[in-house]
Amino acid sequence: MTAVTRALVICLSLVATTPGEPAPAGGLGRKEALEAVRNGGDVQTRRAAVQALGETGTRGDQPVLLAALRDEDALVRALAERALWLVWGRSGDPEIDRLFTDGVAQMGAQTLPEAVQTFTRIIERKPEFAEAWNKRATIYYLLGELDKSLADCDEVIARNPEHFGALSGYGLIYLQLDQPARALAYFERALAVNPNLHQIRSVIEEIRRELRARGGETI
Repeated sequence: MTAVTRALVICLSLVATTPGEPAPAGGLGRKEALEAVRNGGDVQTRRAAVQALGETGTRGDQPVLLAALRDEDALVRALAERALWLVWGRSGDPEIDRLFTDGVAQMGAQTLPEAVQTFTRIIERKPEFAEAWNKRATIYYLLGELDKSLADCDEVIARNPEHFGALSGYGLIYLQLDQPARALAYFERALAVNPNLHQIRSVIEEIRRELRARGGETI
């Protein structure tokens, strides 16, 4: 694994396991925030709006936040990416969300077998919650259980086809399996959803160089 790829693994692991707390978003309600993002307006309003959606948004708001990943303002784009992770991390069920928080804490503490058990409990109780599958996929990857990680990525994408974290996860897995052409295809899909994944862009260039050196290997 190259230095760039190692950095990507660390980056994705941190993003996928650190929910964080958003800063105050100026008191915008969800409906106001949606309107503000859809209708544009000044940059400060757009920033406050995507931040507010991170606090109050639902999966139904995902298209608006995905569009904001292409905003002309870099901070709006960064806040939109953060908001998507926050939205993805809410199941709508307070008890499930408490379990989810426990699982994230276990990941942060590197008690990975316990985290697998926690996310498995969530999946059994709320299988439609895509982010529980994504967290377990991440843990399986870290544990080296690549087949299980791939299977969980399949479950994520079945529920949320634009989950750029899971798409990136496929790429990492296929790099580990020494299938760079397949990894490239998934990294390109992730970048098509979220063009702000700069480390993935670097890995894509690295894979392309490797494929050229191998003589143009295809999927």
